[in-house]
Amino acid sequence: MQPQNIPLKAEQKGDDNMLDAESIKNIMTGATIAIGAIGPALAIGMIGAKGVEAIGRNPEAQSGITTNMILAIAFAEAVAIYALVVSLIIKFT
Repeated sequence: MQPQNIPLKAEQKGDDNMLDAESIKNIMTGATIAIGAIGPALAIGMIGAKGVEAIGRNPEAQSGITTNMILAIAFAEAVAIYALVVSLIIKFT
């Protein structure tokens, strides 16, 4: 099944070369999850780097640092899950 508003031949002109609603929804779904995953990915990388740096400076505090680091990573990952939910809402509504 081909979208209705995408030109199939070169001789079609006018308003027929616009994207239909389904194509725009697919583009926005991809953009939402892509943009929504950038922030948590950077945050998780920074949390991991700082956690390892802190453990390197004070090895005796490893258990407390690791616990807090895992908790912070879970909170950062929740933002990516929210972006996934929003993109699925865009896709299926």
